[in-house]
Amino acid sequence: MSDMKEKIQVGIIGGAGYTGGELIRILLHHPRVEIAFVHSRSHAGDPIYRVHRDLLGDTELKFTDQLDDQTDVWFLCMGHGESQRFLQEHQVPGHIRIIDLSQDFRLQSSAQFAGREFVYGLPEWQRECIRQAHDIANPGCFATAIQLGLLPLAKAGLLTDVHTTAITGSTGAGQKLQASTHFSWRANNVNAYKTLTHQHLREIHQTLLSLQPGYNGQLFFIPWRGDFTRGIFVSSQLRCTLSEDEVFELYENYYAPHPFTHVSREMVDIKQVVNTNKVLIYPEKIGDQLVVHSVEDNLVKGASGQAVQNLNLMMGWDETLGLQLKASVF
Repeated sequence: MSDMKEKIQVGIIGGAGYTGGELIRILLHHPRVEIAFVHSRSHAGDPIYRVHRDLLGDTELKFTDQLDDQTDVWFLCMGHGESQRFLQEHQVPGHIRIIDLSQDFRLQSSAQFAGREFVYGLPEWQRECIRQAHDIANPGCFATAIQLGLLPLAKAGLLTDVHTTAITGSTGAGQKLQASTHFSWRANNVNAYKTLTHQHLREIHQTLLSLQPGYNGQLFFIPWRGDFTRGIFVSSQLRCTLSEDEVFELYENYYAPHPFTHVSREMVDIKQVVNTNKVLIYPEKIGDQLVVHSVEDNLVKGASGQAVQNLNLMMGWDETLGLQLKASVF
């Protein structure tokens, strides 16, 4: 939907966490958006730069515990389960669009809630549906990187059993301190967690089945915690009969219309995408095995950047608006 107003007014609920902070950083420089309020009960009255210290000099906004229902879009940047509770406890006017960054509405079984219908916001899969949507369920960070590595194969009906390993930085665990995010534990350390049971598997299967109906293979996923702060590196392995040239043609044709996903002809690394909304993909063919490597910034394309990308599509704007961000490779 195209909006004729020069700028829309947005609110951010849960603005004190990592995804809320990243969203503020992006939207402060978005040419069509004005941040009307940033909600946080625990920091109400505090300047935003007291929590997000890098924003000193960028904004004088303060956190508030009040909700402004005269705004156009609300971003829900809360923990899993909290978005459903929020909508149950607050009467959100129907004109307000919602982009939710939790997992609460990503599955078809939970997409209809409180009189709203949430569309799964993975633009490289269903850009046109997002353009027509009123409310969006933003994909998970692991789910985004894994799916973008597999979408072309699924559309071509070529998926078999997939074995995936992926490593993420400490910001993927959220801002709340816990044993596995403490510096003394994380430094010089790597470990696996939620082996074969990670919650993002369900949304991944949902997407793959929509592209390859009847797919009866399995996705075996082992996530890893890494000794760094930002980024996700994914490697997905499966049997594939295509030649190397055919694989590159398949991937390059699929992603040609999509401005943030790029196919590389050489190995990729996390530093290429940190602080950007990009995903880089390198399909590596060895014998009859295909290993698809994909990298993203978990807080940008894996969360807040993709939320803004979805906002742009919903409002009928250029998909890249406000997202021409700079990588930090050194």
